[in-house]
Amino acid sequence: MRISVMDSGVEALVAIVVVLFGGVVLKLFRDLIWRPFTFSNAYRKQGIKGSPYHVLVGSLPEYREFMRKAQAEPMKEISHDIVPRVMPHYHKWSQIHGETFFYWYGIHSRLYIAEPELIKEMLSDKFGYYYKATPRPLVLALLGKGLVFVHGLEWVTHKRIMTPAFNVDKLKAMVKRMAACTSSMLERWQEMVTQEDFHAKEIEVHGEVRALTADIISHTVFGSSFNEGKKVYELQTELQSMAAEAERCIFIPGSQYIPTSKNRYAWKVDRRVKEILKTIIQSRLQATPEGATDLGYGNDLLGVMMTANRGELNGNQKNLSMTIDEIMNECKTVFFAGHETTSNLLNWALFLLAINPEWQEKLRNEVISVCGTDIPDADMLSRLKSMTMVINETLRLYPPATIILRKVYREMKLGPIVLPKGAAITLPILAVQHSEKFWGPDANMFKPERFAEGASKASIHPNAFIPFSVGPRACFGQNFAMLEAKTLLCMILQRFSFTLSPVYKHAPIAALTLQPQYGMPIIFKTIEL
Repeated sequence: MRISVMDSGVEALVAIVVVLFGGVVLKLFRDLIWRPFTFSNAYRKQGIKGSPYHVLVGSLPEYREFMRKAQAEPMKEISHDIVPRVMPHYHKWSQIHGETFFYWYGIHSRLYIAEPELIKEMLSDKFGYYYKATPRPLVLALLGKGLVFVHGLEWVTHKRIMTPAFNVDKLKAMVKRMAACTSSMLERWQEMVTQEDFHAKEIEVHGEVRALTADIISHTVFGSSFNEGKKVYELQTELQSMAAEAERCIFIPGSQYIPTSKNRYAWKVDRRVKEILKTIIQSRLQATPEGATDLGYGNDLLGVMMTANRGELNGNQKNLSMTIDEIMNECKTVFFAGHETTSNLLNWALFLLAINPEWQEKLRNEVISVCGTDIPDADMLSRLKSMTMVINETLRLYPPATIILRKVYREMKLGPIVLPKGAAITLPILAVQHSEKFWGPDANMFKPERFAEGASKASIHPNAFIPFSVGPRACFGQNFAMLEAKTLLCMILQRFSFTLSPVYKHAPIAALTLQPQYGMPIIFKTIEL
């Protein structure tokens, strides 16, 4: 009898092992073989071509080789035709397969769509059919699961809480803070310049502007806690570097939990960011009288968010509630997006004005006409029409984000294309904004006058200019970025003339955002107005 029971137990164990093993094999077959086959088949039936699939690695080896070759050395001359360098895989594959094609990001297909009308249809979706997929763990740690990545009712709640923080009137009041931070940097620059022979000094703008915009976002988001905010910036810079490197490698689900040296360091950095943010938030809560009916947590962006969120924080608006962790995630999102967008926008704007002295002088004349030598306010900035044109042309040629990613949770029809359930779509913003098809034969030339009648009339197609995306999920910080960029440019033009340093190497690179790979050395001279 005992033998019989033992035999039954062994048989049961064997059966369980067989079922589990069979389940694993079935899942591997489905993910590694069957699903790629069905996606490839669905696209090819519609006449959409793409790269061949290689088990597990997909097209990544070829993708990485394209990137390695394109970015091995700077461009031979200064040209705005940067798509072949920044997106060499897109440049090559679109020539082979057409503008609509697919490739394999590991085991996942990605369909490139570069038609503005289809892009508009996708980004204007109000029902969540085209959603933002959860990014890789390092990118999520960097950006936080805030407004950028949440969906459905959670997105609606976050949007309602974030909206007051980016109200136009609130942003206008922040111009003084932006100007104060900028004045400190420019006074230091002026001292450096006057100490040089001929009153000319080469300054590495990329690093300087990154530090300045970090200072500004620290003040505007965290107010009196700006020192702690700057620590967050330093830590996020490290995470950004790790995340950008990881984006080019094959990701194995679950690998983020393996205690490798890189993972352990990333965990440590992320943990420290959370500790700082939680301390700042807790200090605001403790400083506010418990049970107060008219809660106020400060007039910086964090304070406005917390005030709007008082349903969670002992208030009475229970339909506007986020947890402390969710507020921390929004802080991460605002801090990174606000800093990176403006930092890179200003870098490339200074670069373009340095090599186009006629436009630099035109903007300086406009600034003097509107602002004189006074520190600009929001009303003055709104009257700088030529500057708006230059900023838009900068965003067209050198947009902060080079692509936008979306997924569909069910089968969808997008124009003539049937997208299978789970399809991932890549919108090549950089390529669309450099396309001669939409911008004419001078698409790769710096011509701010394109925007003289507004962004919608600048190109052949009204939706070919989308540096901040469009639709309900467009970048909610774009007004902040525009105000900050105008403030900084205005104050620089009031004090300096500038030219590109002869040691500059033109090498744009996408490291999550579009950056100058070897920095941005510019020669500044003081001017007398």
